[in-house]
Amino acid sequence: MLNRKASAPRHVKGTVGRSLVITLTFFALLAAAVVIEKLPMWLLFIYLAVSVVTCLTYVVDKSAAQKNAQRISENTLHVLSLLGGWPGAMVAQQWLRHKTQKRAFRRVFWMTVLINLAALVSWAWA
Repeated sequence: MLNRKASAPRHVKGTVGRSLVITLTFFALLAAAVVIEKLPMWLLFIYLAVSVVTCLTYVVDKSAAQKNAQRISENTLHVLSLLGGWPGAMVAQQWLRHKTQKRAFRRVFWMTVLINLAALVSWAWA
């Protein structure tokens, strides 16, 4: 008898891995900016906290979608991303396979990422 593991398709694993690499790279760069005193330490903790809250919000929304229950609005998800939760959102989207097919949602999501990063960079290098 063959030993077969139930696993996600290769492209799904790769996308989750890529999201984790991007997220970890971002947090490493953020930590480096804290070390060289370009950004305050509390900002690193804010990004971590908002990312965790955002990831958990995606978990709740995915569960609600599967149960046909009350959903979390897309605007709420976008505001959380804009406020710094985009690393958690990016990982959650790929890990849960949630909101990955809606092009309009993903377009706005990436705009929130760019706006957040632009604000962060302008603050760090001002």
